[in-house]
Amino acid sequence: MPLITVHYSTPRPTSDLKPRIAAAASDLAATILHKDPKVTAVIVEQVDPDDWFAAGASLADQNLASFWLDIRIVDSSNTKDEKAEFIAATYARMGELLGPLHSESYVHVNGVRADGYGFGGLTQEQRYIARKLAATPRSAAVA
Repeated sequence: MPLITVHYSTPRPTSDLKPRIAAAASDLAATILHKDPKVTAVIVEQVDPDDWFAAGASLADQNLASFWLDIRIVDSSNTKDEKAEFIAATYARMGELLGPLHSESYVHVNGVRADGYGFGGLTQEQRYIARKLAATPRSAAVA
């Protein structure tokens, strides 16, 4: 259900970096935020270090990497502590993948309303209601 978008820039690119970033983002969402990897989508986009500026200078000039990771999840589906752990772990993992990071590297945990977010043509609220109805015993539903 989460949609994760990662923009990254590094002076040390490798041919297998995009799939490794996608796998890391999905794994962190699963292990820390308890999101099902079977319904997690990840978009990874590379930005040339000459085109990414932080603190007034390009990353190429600073010989540093940076990233912006945005994850969309249903509001209130995770605690503040889980989100803080996700942000810290994502920063650490991206540093391992990209090399030394500029401190202006970001993680945005974007909590959205369940009635305005979904996939496969259904909102997350519709999925929640369907699960509740399916779990309700037939006699209770009729009464």
